[in-house]
Amino acid sequence: MEALFELHGNVHTLRVKGDMTIYTAEALKTHLLNALCVSNTLEIDLSAVEEMDSAGMQLLVVVKREAQRLGKKLSLVQHSPATMRVLDLFNMSAYFGDPVIITARQA
Repeated sequence: MEALFELHGNVHTLRVKGDMTIYTAEALKTHLLNALCVSNTLEIDLSAVEEMDSAGMQLLVVVKREAQRLGKKLSLVQHSPATMRVLDLFNMSAYFGDPVIITARQA
């Protein structure tokens, strides 16, 4: 798991690369919450997530709740097929409220 943090204007982007699983949860939680601490608007780019399990989903829920508590804006962007499968499995797309773009290649 790798997390790359970038600033684009007023929006911070954290790109998660690799797995969002129970094996990476502790390290990833630190990256996600630290990024949220320094950002008023945070995008989590999920395009390079290769595998995601329920622990990865729980992390996204924790970060979403923390963003709401702090009055910050959080968006999930560029969903990978692995993240879309888990969002669909747990019926969580509406909870996060972010558009999920399905490309012709994925359809």
